[in-house]
Amino acid sequence: MQITERILKQAWHRTAVGSDLLDDAMLPPIGTSPDQYAPRAGDADGLFLVLDEDGTARGYHSPHQEIFATQDLDQVLYFIAEEAVRRLAEHIVARSPGRGPVANLVSGQAGMLAEIDPAWGTRFRSGGADGTRTARPCGRDPLEGLAWIADTWRDQDPFTHLAFFRGEGVSAEQIALLHGADPGQTAAGTRLSDLRSMDGGSRDDWEIVWETFCFGQAGDWAFLMYHETPPGTRIDSAALARLGVTETVRLSATSAKAIYTFDYTRDGRRVDDDRGVLELIWYERGRAPYYRGGQLDFLNQAIRRAELDHPEVMSDFELYFHALEDALGLRLPQRDIEDGTVLAAQWRS
Repeated sequence: MQITERILKQAWHRTAVGSDLLDDAMLPPIGTSPDQYAPRAGDADGLFLVLDEDGTARGYHSPHQEIFATQDLDQVLYFIAEEAVRRLAEHIVARSPGRGPVANLVSGQAGMLAEIDPAWGTRFRSGGADGTRTARPCGRDPLEGLAWIADTWRDQDPFTHLAFFRGEGVSAEQIALLHGADPGQTAAGTRLSDLRSMDGGSRDDWEIVWETFCFGQAGDWAFLMYHETPPGTRIDSAALARLGVTETVRLSATSAKAIYTFDYTRDGRRVDDDRGVLELIWYERGRAPYYRGGQLDFLNQAIRRAELDHPEVMSDFELYFHALEDALGLRLPQRDIEDGTVLAAQWRS
């Protein structure tokens, strides 16, 4: 069945009439171009639907952020209901005793969608576009692995950039040298604590850290932590491929501008659904941040699992970092970093 505005309005009316939860839920505005978002949607991040001539329905949260495209009428209705229920859940928990709008937001959405349609509840809990994949409960401390560093990282502490590299026989030392680490210090196995004591305490710790490059291995990934690479340093995918690297994850924080980015490449290609480098502030609890059914849908699923398993975690950044650990296996050695025993080097002169 080709989706038209008339068919969509009739289908939503039947859905809303059949559920007390959707009594007051309006069908989102519908247009023929994302350029119509501002005059029609009104709400800064409300759902706006664009219907193509071939019957494809596209959803937008801004003129530039397409979140889904489908010719499946049930899937369109689900996405509309998901948005309506999210707003209802926000309204309810904001007026409930306890910890405010964070603690029960996502479980509330899941429960309401299941009440409307059990299949929709399952789909929401999966975090994916179609609900066919089931996620296993976490069963771990959410703040181990990677998420322990999430909140301080927002303030560029201990480093502005966190970079991870995976592949066959990948060496953290070789990657550090490629980025500009001092060869002598790298070969000597210099530790962060060694660099801090080299000048006899005459310099501020921050000055030392700014000139320092930490690196190591954690699970399947080599990692690097730094503030800025030396002027003129440019690391391309071909140079990394020669070292055996097939995947990279780069996270950067610019706290003064509230810009926090996630950049994932695999086999030399950015995994981004054609969005480029992704900003983490796109993530809002209870709303999948990435294109539904796209290249990063596996992260949507991991994030939803983190939200449902750990409602006690108040920080969105901690939840997001826990999802990265769950989906990609990213880790950082907390004790080594905090104790200064992590491998480190200064920039080569």
